[in-house]
Amino acid sequence: MFVPLTWALVGLSLAAMAYAIALAARDKRISWPLLGVLGVVEVGLLAQLVVGIVQLVGTDRDVSGPFFVGYLIGSLLVLPVGALWALAESSRWGAGALAVACFVMPVVELRLHQIWVA
Repeated sequence: MFVPLTWALVGLSLAAMAYAIALAARDKRISWPLLGVLGVVEVGLLAQLVVGIVQLVGTDRDVSGPFFVGYLIGSLLVLPVGALWALAESSRWGAGALAVACFVMPVVELRLHQIWVA
């Protein structure tokens, strides 16, 4: 796995989470800049999916392939679902739901890293 990409995704996700919490605290809806950051995270997750599968195929390490690929694919789904939920909810809880989705991403990324190095 490409570790710098993992840490960059963790940092961007936490920054997006902080911004979403700030929006929820001010009773605001999510904004286009926040969706732009989430788009960058999604592109990074897509790159991580490709790199992760290529490295999994080419490695002789004892990595649980189905779990690893499952986490890679599942990580691509969390932010779009959270963003759709946030766009559908017109109150502060839309931003709150997106903050939760952004918090899930570092957890998934750290679990991916844990599966890879185990």
